[in-house]
Amino acid sequence: MTDNWNLLGHEWAVDMLRQHVTHHEIRHAYLITGATGLGKRTLALRLAQALNCEKPISAGMPCLICRTCKQIESMAHPDLTIIEPTIKDPNGGKELIPDENGEIRISQIRDFHKSITLKPYQNRYRVIIIKNFHQASDESANALLKTLEEPPAHAVLILTAENPEQLLPTINSRCEILRLRPLPIESITNDLMQKGLDEDRARLLAHISGGRPGYARKLMDDVTLLEKRDEQLNDLQTLLPAPRVEKFSYADKLSKDKDLMRKTILVWLSYWRDVLLRVAGAETPLINIDRNMEIEFLAGRLDLTSARKIVSNLEATLEKMDKNVNARLLAEVLLLDLPKV
Repeated sequence: MTDNWNLLGHEWAVDMLRQHVTHHEIRHAYLITGATGLGKRTLALRLAQALNCEKPISAGMPCLICRTCKQIESMAHPDLTIIEPTIKDPNGGKELIPDENGEIRISQIRDFHKSITLKPYQNRYRVIIIKNFHQASDESANALLKTLEEPPAHAVLILTAENPEQLLPTINSRCEILRLRPLPIESITNDLMQKGLDEDRARLLAHISGGRPGYARKLMDDVTLLEKRDEQLNDLQTLLPAPRVEKFSYADKLSKDKDLMRKTILVWLSYWRDVLLRVAGAETPLINIDRNMEIEFLAGRLDLTSARKIVSNLEATLEKMDKNVNARLLAEVLLLDLPKV
């Protein structure tokens, strides 16, 4: 994978960026989009390395072993700035704490505006990576536009987001957009096998990852993630025939931890999408292949309209959570609308 910037997949994106570096056609801003665990951050870091490598193997090919490449890999390079979503200190302090469910704040963008005008300290380019920009506040998104309109020549801005449609059109129009897609299951399986997993386990994690190499490796390294998923899917099976009182009780428990509620709904959503695929007669591989018997059972008892409604309800619940609708009410409505099978 060395000739692909040591990345798994996304060859087209690497080739395009390598050509930009080679021919000195670097854009002042890039937007890399795709699902969590797909490799957005890694690709951004590789571009930073390609721009600033001290001893490139060839034009646009970072060595990945020089001091600069290692500093960028560890996100500790003086000309690299990483901005990520944060929350306010729950203990009342003034510091912002990185949190995947936080937001990009106006204060972070203002601080970034001050630093971007400075010339690079060590290498040719100052690179700024803003992770999960779809979680930026409206103020932050508007504040960034000034930099995108008048970028300094020595700076390259790299945004990552799940979907460009989540951002302001004026942000998108000022960026070179790279839309990353899930990798083939076989590619993920082979990668995990090379890291020591047996074929059956590697194939299971590849399917569960949905073609996201970063998430697949995370599942391999942290067995508790798979255990938690099993618990969430077992809870779903228990809830389907359960009486209302049990559903209300579960909704109350689930809504007390919004992060857990979001993760649980995402697991259920992948499961019900599998059911929908089977109801529709699609040949697409299942994500939850270890639950194939359950999925086939449910698919045999639901029509297409019912299956679509369940998936739509789960997606709508996630959207409403982003808008801070009452979590307990959302959980109760969601559970009461589950089919009794």
